Amino acid sequence: MQKWQTKEQLVDLLCNLVNIPSVTGSAAEKDLPGYVVDQLRTLPYYQANPDHVRANPTGDERHFVTALVKKEGVRDTIILVSHFDVVDVEDYGAWQKHSFDPKTLTPLFQQNQADMPAEVQQDLRTGNWLFGRGTMDMKCGLTLHMSMIERAIAGEFDGNILLLTVPDEEVNSVGMRAAVPELLKIAEEFDLEYKTVLNSEPMFTRYPGDQNKYLYTGSIGKVLPGFLCYGKETHVGEPFAGLNGNYMASQITCELELNTSFCEVVEGEASPPPTNLIQKDLKKEYSVQIPHRAVTLFNLFLLEKQMEEVVKPLLDTAKNVADRIKQNYIKHASQFANFAPFNPRDLSISVMTYEELYAYALKTYGEEKLKQLEADVIASRNDKDDRDTTIELVDQLAILCKELSPMMILFFAPPFYPAVSSRNHPLIMQISSEMESYARDQHGVTLVKQNYFGGISDLSYVGLQYPAASMQPLVANMPLWDNGYSIPLQELEAFDVPVLNLGPVGRDAHQWTERLDVDYAFDTLMDMLPRCIQSLLKPEIKINN
Repeated sequence: MQKWQTKEQLVDLLCNLVNIPSVTGSAAEKDLPGYVVDQLRTLPYYQANPDHVRANPTGDERHFVTALVKKEGVRDTIILVSHFDVVDVEDYGAWQKHSFDPKTLTPLFQQNQADMPAEVQQDLRTGNWLFGRGTMDMKCGLTLHMSMIERAIAGEFDGNILLLTVPDEEVNSVGMRAAVPELLKIAEEFDLEYKTVLNSEPMFTRYPGDQNKYLYTGSIGKVLPGFLCYGKETHVGEPFAGLNGNYMASQITCELELNTSFCEVVEGEASPPPTNLIQKDLKKEYSVQIPHRAVTLFNLFLLEKQMEEVVKPLLDTAKNVADRIKQNYIKHASQFANFAPFNPRDLSISVMTYEELYAYALKTYGEEKLKQLEADVIASRNDKDDRDTTIELVDQLAILCKELSPMMILFFAPPFYPAVSSRNHPLIMQISSEMESYARDQHGVTLVKQNYFGGISDLSYVGLQYPAASMQPLVANMPLWDNGYSIPLQELEAFDVPVLNLGPVGRDAHQWTERLDVDYAFDTLMDMLPRCIQSLLKPEIKINN
């Protein structure tokens, strides 16, 4: 008897998965893999092959699930990847207690349409939408993949299917980073050859009101560059005797925020410009001493740039800002000298990378001192996340080397998502074209091919566009690298499998109006997804042309 093939069965499975409030870092996130494994083990195939389904540890009390359906004597394998963590639900307000219960929340929204945004009212009137946290992003994808596992067991595909579902995609991708080395081991253990990593992240709109349906042949990359600004302390009554760190950081923010010169354009697709994620001073308490240390941190998307191409324009920007601050300081100091007899001091602001600061500190203070400084910060991190711990490491090193101030120090904080694109891979080119035709001819759906999934995804960790050695400018300037955060670069270089994303239609990811188009997901996509998998396993001969 089939468990996950009818629309009703799929809705029930999706709602059961959503009912588990697997917010990233929560106890429920740790519990959900057990539910998936238990459900898969009700299938006779896994009762006969119990070692083919596993809950694999990530090293932090969380687990990712792998479930293999293996055909005798066949190596070709498609990996179906998804994530089961979700963002929190504080934004639901009065609806929060129902945010993980789509079968209750959806009728409530129907009954209260007048309180909904106009776009939501439109969907409530004209479509079959299911509301709730994770319905779209991305427990529908996991639901579909569990259904594909059942079809694989029934012999529908001419190859092997490996389900992979991971935690922590929404924060640091601990799950996927831990999974890649295990995938290499599984390939060796079962003699598998991975043909494609197929994701089913939902389609993300590119602009408000976007109604297009997308097929993605890659996933956007991102880095988190930051600048620690170390000025000079002084009393607020003598501001020209010092240099305010907040002022320095704010000037960098003004220069980088939405700066389109940092956008990349690849075949007409543009990456969004940088935007600030953290800006704050580093004083521990209020006083009338100016905040002479501050930090500013940015989201910066990547498509094809190598890391050395990222570092140089960031440093150039900081140098321009440093010069502008100096000129502005001289201007205001000269004007103030008309009111009080003083000679403005010389001002010079150094701009350097964390790597350069560390090299200076190593030469000046020795390795033992630096190792102790790092150990103290790591030991006292408590509940600090990776961003705050990174900032603390840079700050403590800057304090140690305060004789270099005023200074601006470029560094990188986790997470790092490498950009990945298979748009020129022959197999992906062929199957993308085939799926576009199939969607149009069989379902009247126009799929628009996109080179990069813009929502950031775990597809970033299935290969590297460039050699691992090219990541050195990132590694050397990320204080937390191998101090609690790293990416298996060598394994990624060895893995190197093409990617494709074919997913459901949803709206408003990470918002209280998150919803899933049920008809598209469990009618249209339930027909297209198995067709895509079979085509990836058995492409036409023209791939070799």
